[in-house]
Amino acid sequence: MTRKGLWVINIVVLVSLLGCMAMIYSLSAKPANFMLSCSSELFNHEVGVADSEHYLLVDLVSKDGLAQINYRYYDLQGNSAGTISMAGKVNKVDTQRQMFDIAVTTKQENVGLKGQEKPEHYEYLSYISGIHLNKNGQHSLSVQVLERDDTKDYAIVLFQPSNTVCGCRLVH
Repeated sequence: MTRKGLWVINIVVLVSLLGCMAMIYSLSAKPANFMLSCSSELFNHEVGVADSEHYLLVDLVSKDGLAQINYRYYDLQGNSAGTISMAGKVNKVDTQRQMFDIAVTTKQENVGLKGQEKPEHYEYLSYISGIHLNKNGQHSLSVQVLERDDTKDYAIVLFQPSNTVCGCRLVH
């Protein structure tokens, strides 16, 4: 075998080894773990006014590639107006855009007190996530950090497709 042929074989083996090492690293790299505790004033986009009857708390926990999101709605007296709990896995983390793509696979809803009106946001989130879960068994949710202040452990976060902007406390 010629010297040129040996170089080609060595390069092919080296590239194959580097490819295998990159694949092993990507499979073994730990996903980001984080916890957000968020709150938001609700806004009814159809009539263009604030929902002055309710407020929203959102908790998001991601650990080892799994995610749990809890939307908790309250009236102004502090009574529960409903909860939507979702669970799934973190598909992708885009550190440059500070965006997390979450595939929700399960959802549980609890309504508030009997006779109490549900917030419009609750109705919308229930509807849109229900369509996706029933159609293809998965609801895609993205969370994007719009602004962040690590010195105060605070961030402004956008949840999609619910179009919810929240002020969040970063929990370490």
